[in-house]
Amino acid sequence: MKEAMYYEKAAGGAVSCFLCPHHCKIPPGRVGICRVRKNIDGKLYSINYGRVSSWAIDPVEKKPLYHFYPGSQIFSVGSIGCNFRCKFCQNWQIAQLTDMPTQEVSAAVLVETANRQKGNIGIAYTYNEPTIWYEYILECAKLARQEGLKNVLVTNGFIEKEPLQEILPYIDAMNIDVKAFNEEFYKDLAFGQLAPVKQTVEIAQAQCHVEITTLIIPGMNDKDEEIEELAKWLSSLRKDIPLHLTRYFPNYKLDIPPTPIERIKSARDIAAKFLDYVYTGNMADDIGSNTYCPYI
Repeated sequence: MKEAMYYEKAAGGAVSCFLCPHHCKIPPGRVGICRVRKNIDGKLYSINYGRVSSWAIDPVEKKPLYHFYPGSQIFSVGSIGCNFRCKFCQNWQIAQLTDMPTQEVSAAVLVETANRQKGNIGIAYTYNEPTIWYEYILECAKLARQEGLKNVLVTNGFIEKEPLQEILPYIDAMNIDVKAFNEEFYKDLAFGQLAPVKQTVEIAQAQCHVEITTLIIPGMNDKDEEIEELAKWLSSLRKDIPLHLTRYFPNYKLDIPPTPIERIKSARDIAAKFLDYVYTGNMADDIGSNTYCPYI
């Protein structure tokens, strides 16, 4: 546990957290929406600081990052908690619950462990939402940079501008989950907002390598017009930002049938009119997984 950054004291012993756009006002003894930032005696603490729920060596393509040291392995680590409430959460056991078993790992030990992994290029902060693990990741990222390791965030992008800009100098790549391109989806299915996520993408893509993932859910975010608007927006930033369109399967609180494979392929074709690199995930698709350069 460590005192949190980006908060202010408020009346009656409450605190206001400004790490993410929820701006939780937290009474004494309570936690914010993320469940891991707690008001203890009028101070805000990161109660998941140094708490590791899982780690593994993964192919960097699994993040997914296709244009960042392809063919490499990366040490992947996660904690608990999330500032979203996605009804389709794929890692809900650690993202939506906080009583999962964890082990205390100092930043120094984590970086040392990553450094010992054969063929490892760095650390990917993933599995649950890494930005709510902010104080720990910032400390780890600084140490990892000193050791010549790369730092990767796999994130929902729901973070305020100031903390994002503080950590970005130590981040080499991000996969940002743009869950949909409409605010209603974010409100109803994720308990979040699209606009701050767009801001994160816009800021991050100018400072580090960025790839985007969108899970295509039937009837929720799969309209042709929405896919086109997403691709157009990304193209307005950079035409070569890779976009990963992945297939939904029932999980957590959402049990509608899986996304038809043909729907993913047609969404890929729409996005490819505007972007150089559009990939498909959670399905067998030779065309959607190649990394050939586009025709000029």
